[in-house]
Amino acid sequence: MATISKTNKTNQDSIKTAVNGSKKPKPITKKTSLTDQKKIFVLDTSVILYDHSAIQNFQEHDVAIPITVLEELDNFKKGNDIKNFEAREFIRFIDKLSAEHKLQEWLPLNGKNKGKFRVLMNHSSSLDAVNIFGDKNDHRILNSALQLQQEMPNQNIVLVTKDINLRLKARALNLVAEDYETGKIQDVAGLYTGNDTVEDVQANVINELYEKGICDVKKVFTEAPTDNHFYILKSFKNSVLAFYNAADKQLERVDKLNAFGVKPRNAEQAFALHALLNPQVKLVSVQGVAGTGKTLLALASAIEQRREYKQIYLARPIVPLSNKDIGYLPGDIKSKLNPYMEPLWDNLKYIQNQFSETSKEYQKIKDMVELEKLVITPLAYIRGRSLSNIIFIVDEAQNLTPHEVKTIISRAGENTKIIFTGDIYQIDTPYLDSQSNGLSYLIDRAKNHPLYAHITLLKGERSELANLANELL
Repeated sequence: MATISKTNKTNQDSIKTAVNGSKKPKPITKKTSLTDQKKIFVLDTSVILYDHSAIQNFQEHDVAIPITVLEELDNFKKGNDIKNFEAREFIRFIDKLSAEHKLQEWLPLNGKNKGKFRVLMNHSSSLDAVNIFGDKNDHRILNSALQLQQEMPNQNIVLVTKDINLRLKARALNLVAEDYETGKIQDVAGLYTGNDTVEDVQANVINELYEKGICDVKKVFTEAPTDNHFYILKSFKNSVLAFYNAADKQLERVDKLNAFGVKPRNAEQAFALHALLNPQVKLVSVQGVAGTGKTLLALASAIEQRREYKQIYLARPIVPLSNKDIGYLPGDIKSKLNPYMEPLWDNLKYIQNQFSETSKEYQKIKDMVELEKLVITPLAYIRGRSLSNIIFIVDEAQNLTPHEVKTIISRAGENTKIIFTGDIYQIDTPYLDSQSNGLSYLIDRAKNHPLYAHITLLKGERSELANLANELL
């Protein structure tokens, strides 16, 4: 039987259970270790803006937020960005939860085995973070957690924030602080890549794939592979690119397809184009460093399939320089957004320039833009729309939260294909990292679904100079 050489080292570690070494069980008293008790998690604003449903994800433990957090959320409630949506949703939830109660009381969270919730009104403490670090909202939040710790010395108080610096300040004040872990991928190095190399395949299997285009999967694997997974099958003399068809349950040969003048330059790009052009696959993610061709392949494949869909949308999240709002930029809304959309236009121009200016293909792309058959737009403008009969490409998806990715996919209607591209190691959004961003979350959760395919591009094809930057710098 053939052996798989994993490019994706997926480690399924067993769950380790910590067992206390006491000889006899003891009844719970006031001296019981804090680690054996229910915890009280104090959330800061960054957690709410990351996930408005965060307070429901702490199981049986209690959750509190300082009044300062509500004040900050009030400043975020207006706008079209995802953070504005998260702020509004949380405020609505708290309003509904506290309809007949006071927020200073511990209110039961809805759901079985859920803890309680309250708002912390006091933001002064004997160990005064404002006096130590200065007067700002983050330090008032610290004081609220410190005050709760003084009021309830027998409870385990934990500050939860996605702000690394705030966690460090909390620990400097002897306050336990943690990141918000829900949706976080633990093993990024072992994240699903979508393809493997299989050695020692029988030569007659490879010949069959070349001659017939298909092959019984049992001739290579004893167990069914991951749905829509790609393989480089190698025998002693030759090799073939293959794909496990989740619908037909068989191996298929992968040919190097041409998408509107764009041809794959390596095996991974061939896999990506196959998934992007496959009508049975409705959700595709392509991950890779700069210059690997993610956006170019996605856009070229969409144009190739233009007759099958009503429109093509190419969108990306706006992450302004220094995280300032784009409102400070001069000009109208189009002028403000143009700098952020330029990388998308560059890819479109590259595809267009594969053809002469007098060719039908060149004119077709021009007509698609003018007639809004192909639309390049900020991601925020898509919110609330019904995504039916379109190809929707989301570029720079690593700058989205898991909730944002879920929201986008949930908008899909009939005959819609959604494509996410990005580099999980190039994060531009505060409070996200390679473990907690929406692209990593999607790749980890959606693998082995018959409607989903993923490929990680490894080799840069932009230029030798670009490869130098990726490899050496």
